[in-house]
Amino acid sequence: MSGHSKWSTIKHQKEANDQARGKIFSKLSRAITVAVREGGGETDPEVNYKLRVAIDRAKEINMPKDNIDRAISRATGRGADELKAIRFEGYGPFGVGVIIEAITDNRQRTVQEIKNLIEKGGGSIASPGAVVYNFFPKGQIIVKKETDSENQLLKLMETEGVEDLSEEEETIEVISDKDNLSSVTDLIKKSGFKIESSSLIMMPKTEIPINNPDKAKKIINFIERLEGNDDIQSVFANFDIPVDILKEIST
Repeated sequence: MSGHSKWSTIKHQKEANDQARGKIFSKLSRAITVAVREGGGETDPEVNYKLRVAIDRAKEINMPKDNIDRAISRATGRGADELKAIRFEGYGPFGVGVIIEAITDNRQRTVQEIKNLIEKGGGSIASPGAVVYNFFPKGQIIVKKETDSENQLLKLMETEGVEDLSEEEETIEVISDKDNLSSVTDLIKKSGFKIESSSLIMMPKTEIPINNPDKAKKIINFIERLEGNDDIQSVFANFDIPVDILKEIST
Protein backbone atom coordinates (compact mmCIF):
# COMPACT_ATOMS: atom_id res chain seq x y z
CA MET A 1 0.00 0.00 0.00
CA SER A 2 1.48 3.33 -1.02
CA GLY A 3 2.02 6.14 1.43
CA HIS A 4 -0.90 8.07 0.00
CA SER A 5 -3.23 5.08 0.27
CA LYS A 6 -2.09 4.54 3.85
CA TRP A 7 -2.88 8.18 4.61
CA SER A 8 -6.37 7.70 3.11
CA THR A 9 -6.95 4.86 5.55
CA ILE A 10 -5.76 6.93 8.52
CA LYS A 11 -8.00 9.80 7.42
CA HIS A 12 -11.08 7.58 7.19
CA GLN A 13 -10.38 6.19 10.65
CA LYS A 14 -10.08 9.72 12.04
CA GLU A 15 -13.41 10.67 10.47
CA ALA A 16 -15.13 7.58 11.85
CA ASN A 17 -13.88 8.32 15.37
CA ASP A 18 -14.44 12.08 15.27
CA GLN A 19 -17.08 13.20 17.76
CA ALA A 20 -17.70 16.48 15.89
CA ARG A 21 -18.77 15.16 12.50
CA GLY A 22 -21.09 18.03 11.53
CA LYS A 23 -18.77 19.32 8.80
CA ILE A 24 -18.36 15.85 7.30
CA PHE A 25 -22.14 15.30 7.33
CA SER A 26 -22.62 18.64 5.59
CA LYS A 27 -20.13 17.74 2.85
CA LEU A 28 -21.71 14.34 2.29
CA SER A 29 -25.19 15.88 2.16
CA ARG A 30 -24.00 18.10 -0.68
CA ALA A 31 -22.45 15.12 -2.46
CA ILE A 32 -25.73 13.20 -2.24
CA THR A 33 -27.75 16.16 -3.50
CA VAL A 34 -25.43 16.73 -6.47
CA ALA A 35 -25.39 12.99 -7.29
CA VAL A 36 -29.19 13.04 -7.63
CA ARG A 37 -29.09 16.17 -9.80
CA GLU A 38 -26.30 14.87 -12.04
CA GLY A 39 -28.17 11.57 -12.32
CA GLY A 40 -31.17 13.30 -13.90
CA GLY A 41 -33.17 13.29 -10.67
CA GLU A 42 -32.87 9.53 -10.18
CA THR A 43 -33.21 8.78 -6.46
CA ASP A 44 -32.75 5.00 -6.60
CA PRO A 45 -29.14 4.25 -5.59
CA GLU A 46 -29.30 0.92 -7.45
CA VAL A 47 -29.82 2.86 -10.66
CA ASN A 48 -27.88 6.05 -9.87
CA TYR A 49 -24.29 4.86 -9.43
CA LYS A 50 -22.87 8.10 -8.03
CA LEU A 51 -25.72 8.31 -5.52
CA ARG A 52 -25.00 4.76 -4.36
CA VAL A 53 -21.33 5.65 -3.76
CA ALA A 54 -22.27 8.83 -1.87
CA ILE A 55 -24.81 7.02 0.33
CA ASP A 56 -22.39 4.18 1.09
CA ARG A 57 -19.79 6.74 2.15
CA ALA A 58 -22.34 8.43 4.42
CA LYS A 59 -23.27 5.13 6.03
CA GLU A 60 -19.61 4.33 6.70
CA ILE A 61 -19.37 7.26 9.11
CA ASN A 62 -22.83 6.56 10.59
CA MET A 63 -24.63 9.50 9.03
CA PRO A 64 -28.29 9.27 10.18
CA LYS A 65 -30.81 8.00 7.62
CA ASP A 66 -32.91 11.15 8.08
CA ASN A 67 -29.94 13.25 6.97
CA ILE A 68 -29.50 11.08 3.88
CA ASP A 69 -33.21 11.29 3.01
CA ARG A 70 -33.21 15.08 3.42
CA ALA A 71 -30.20 15.41 1.13
CA ILE A 72 -31.98 13.35 -1.54
CA SER A 73 -35.17 15.42 -1.21
CA ARG A 74 -33.15 18.64 -1.38
CA ALA A 75 -32.03 17.72 -4.91
CA THR A 76 -35.44 18.67 -6.27
CA GLY A 77 -35.97 21.60 -3.93
CA ARG A 78 -35.22 25.27 -4.01
CA GLY A 79 -31.55 26.17 -4.26
CA ALA A 80 -30.38 22.75 -5.43
CA ASP A 81 -29.42 24.14 -8.85
CA GLU A 82 -26.97 26.49 -7.18
CA LEU A 83 -24.73 23.59 -6.13
CA LYS A 84 -22.02 22.83 -8.68
CA ALA A 85 -19.29 20.19 -8.71
CA ILE A 86 -15.93 21.61 -9.79
CA ARG A 87 -12.36 20.32 -10.01
CA PHE A 88 -9.03 22.08 -9.54
CA GLU A 89 -5.50 20.97 -10.39
CA GLY A 90 -2.35 22.24 -8.75
CA TYR A 91 0.93 21.54 -7.06
CA GLY A 92 1.69 21.30 -3.36
CA PRO A 93 4.99 21.47 -1.50
CA PHE A 94 7.98 19.79 -3.19
CA GLY A 95 6.16 19.52 -6.53
CA VAL A 96 3.48 17.09 -5.35
CA GLY A 97 0.58 17.06 -7.81
CA VAL A 98 -2.91 17.56 -6.33
CA ILE A 99 -6.44 17.19 -7.66
CA ILE A 100 -9.14 18.93 -5.65
CA GLU A 101 -12.84 18.12 -6.03
CA ALA A 102 -15.34 20.58 -4.58
CA ILE A 103 -19.06 21.28 -4.44
CA THR A 104 -20.04 24.91 -4.12
CA ASP A 105 -22.92 27.35 -4.41
CA ASN A 106 -20.47 30.18 -5.12
CA ARG A 107 -17.76 29.31 -7.61
CA GLN A 108 -15.93 32.64 -7.33
CA ARG A 109 -15.62 32.33 -3.55
CA THR A 110 -14.45 28.73 -3.69
CA VAL A 111 -11.89 29.41 -6.42
CA GLN A 112 -10.38 32.23 -4.37
CA GLU A 113 -10.35 30.22 -1.13
CA ILE A 114 -8.66 27.24 -2.76
CA LYS A 115 -6.14 29.46 -4.55
CA ASN A 116 -5.25 31.08 -1.21
CA LEU A 117 -4.93 27.73 0.58
CA ILE A 118 -2.63 26.33 -2.10
CA GLU A 119 -0.41 29.39 -2.28
CA LYS A 120 -0.13 29.75 1.51
CA GLY A 121 0.89 26.09 1.67
CA GLY A 122 3.75 26.63 -0.74
CA GLY A 123 2.00 25.39 -3.87
CA SER A 124 0.45 26.79 -7.02
CA ILE A 125 -2.68 26.42 -9.15
CA ALA A 126 -2.14 24.54 -12.44
CA SER A 127 -3.98 24.79 -15.72
CA PRO A 128 -6.59 22.10 -16.52
CA GLY A 129 -4.91 18.90 -17.66
CA ALA A 130 -1.48 19.73 -16.26
CA VAL A 131 -1.85 17.33 -13.32
CA VAL A 132 -4.77 15.02 -14.06
CA TYR A 133 -2.88 13.23 -16.84
CA ASN A 134 -0.80 11.56 -14.12
CA PHE A 135 -3.91 10.08 -12.45
CA PHE A 136 -6.64 7.68 -13.45
CA PRO A 137 -10.04 7.09 -11.80
CA LYS A 138 -10.41 3.90 -9.78
CA GLY A 139 -12.52 2.36 -7.05
CA GLN A 140 -10.83 1.88 -3.69
CA ILE A 141 -12.10 -0.46 -0.98
CA ILE A 142 -10.35 -0.66 2.38
CA VAL A 143 -11.00 -4.07 3.98
CA LYS A 144 -10.22 -4.93 7.59
CA LYS A 145 -7.60 -7.65 7.72
CA GLU A 146 -8.56 -10.94 9.36
CA THR A 147 -6.39 -13.30 11.41
CA ASP A 148 -6.08 -15.71 8.49
CA SER A 149 -4.95 -12.98 6.11
CA GLU A 150 -3.40 -15.36 3.57
CA ASN A 151 -6.72 -17.06 2.96
CA GLN A 152 -8.47 -13.70 2.95
CA LEU A 153 -6.09 -12.36 0.29
CA LEU A 154 -6.69 -15.43 -1.88
CA LYS A 155 -10.47 -14.96 -1.67
CA LEU A 156 -10.18 -11.27 -2.47
CA MET A 157 -7.93 -12.00 -5.47
CA GLU A 158 -10.58 -14.37 -6.80
CA THR A 159 -13.36 -11.79 -6.41
CA GLU A 160 -14.72 -10.71 -9.77
CA GLY A 161 -13.73 -7.15 -10.64
CA VAL A 162 -10.74 -6.91 -8.31
CA GLU A 163 -7.76 -5.45 -10.19
CA ASP A 164 -5.12 -5.12 -7.49
CA LEU A 165 -4.48 -5.71 -3.78
CA SER A 166 -2.09 -4.13 -1.27
CA GLU A 167 -1.59 -5.44 2.25
CA GLU A 168 -1.02 -3.28 5.31
CA GLU A 169 -0.76 -4.14 9.02
CA GLU A 170 -4.47 -3.92 9.77
CA THR A 171 -6.10 -3.47 6.36
CA ILE A 172 -6.09 -4.58 2.74
CA GLU A 173 -6.53 -2.06 -0.05
CA VAL A 174 -8.61 -3.37 -2.96
CA ILE A 175 -8.57 -1.56 -6.31
CA SER A 176 -11.30 -1.93 -8.92
CA ASP A 177 -12.44 -0.22 -12.07
CA LYS A 178 -14.44 2.87 -11.09
CA ASP A 179 -17.58 1.51 -12.72
CA ASN A 180 -17.32 -1.76 -10.76
CA LEU A 181 -16.88 -0.23 -7.31
CA SER A 182 -20.41 -0.97 -6.10
CA SER A 183 -20.51 -4.54 -7.44
CA VAL A 184 -17.07 -5.40 -6.03
CA THR A 185 -18.04 -3.87 -2.68
CA ASP A 186 -21.17 -6.05 -2.60
CA LEU A 187 -19.20 -9.20 -3.43
CA ILE A 188 -16.66 -8.50 -0.68
CA LYS A 189 -19.47 -7.96 1.82
CA LYS A 190 -21.09 -11.24 0.75
CA SER A 191 -17.77 -12.96 1.46
CA GLY A 192 -18.18 -11.84 5.07
CA PHE A 193 -15.31 -9.36 5.13
CA LYS A 194 -15.60 -6.05 6.99
CA ILE A 195 -15.28 -2.97 4.78
CA GLU A 196 -13.89 0.17 6.41
CA SER A 197 -14.38 2.45 3.41
CA SER A 198 -15.43 2.32 -0.23
CA SER A 199 -14.84 5.32 -2.48
CA LEU A 200 -14.01 6.64 -5.92
CA ILE A 201 -10.44 7.89 -6.09
CA MET A 202 -7.96 9.42 -8.51
CA MET A 203 -5.00 7.05 -8.41
CA PRO A 204 -1.55 8.38 -9.35
CA LYS A 205 0.35 6.64 -12.12
CA THR A 206 3.68 7.73 -10.63
CA GLU A 207 4.45 8.99 -7.13
CA ILE A 208 6.97 11.38 -5.59
CA PRO A 209 8.87 9.73 -2.70
CA ILE A 210 8.99 11.80 0.49
CA ASN A 211 11.44 10.30 2.98
CA ASN A 212 12.03 13.27 5.25
CA PRO A 213 9.65 13.56 8.28
CA ASP A 214 9.62 17.37 8.18
CA LYS A 215 8.74 17.40 4.49
CA ALA A 216 6.13 14.69 5.07
CA LYS A 217 4.54 16.72 7.87
CA LYS A 218 4.39 19.80 5.66
CA ILE A 219 2.63 17.86 2.91
CA ILE A 220 0.12 16.25 5.28
CA ASN A 221 -0.62 19.65 6.87
CA PHE A 222 -1.13 21.06 3.37
CA ILE A 223 -3.60 18.28 2.50
CA GLU A 224 -5.46 18.60 5.82
CA ARG A 225 -5.91 22.35 5.41
CA LEU A 226 -7.44 21.78 1.99
CA GLU A 227 -9.73 19.04 3.30
CA GLY A 228 -10.81 21.37 6.12
CA ASN A 229 -12.43 23.74 3.65
CA ASP A 230 -16.23 23.46 3.73
CA ASP A 231 -16.55 23.23 -0.06
CA ILE A 232 -13.80 20.67 -0.72
CA GLN A 233 -15.01 17.08 -0.99
CA SER A 234 -11.83 15.21 -1.88
CA VAL A 235 -8.11 15.81 -2.32
CA PHE A 236 -5.89 13.40 -4.25
CA ALA A 237 -2.11 13.67 -4.44
CA ASN A 238 0.84 11.70 -5.81
CA PHE A 239 3.11 11.64 -2.76
CA ASP A 240 4.56 8.42 -1.36
CA ILE A 241 5.49 8.66 2.32
CA PRO A 242 6.90 5.51 3.99
CA VAL A 243 4.44 3.96 6.43
CA ASP A 244 6.77 4.35 9.42
CA ILE A 245 7.03 8.10 8.81
CA LEU A 246 3.27 8.38 8.35
CA LYS A 247 2.72 6.66 11.66
CA GLU A 248 5.23 8.99 13.33
CA ILE A 249 3.59 12.19 12.08
CA SER A 250 0.00 10.95 12.53
CA THR A 251 0.23 10.14 16.24
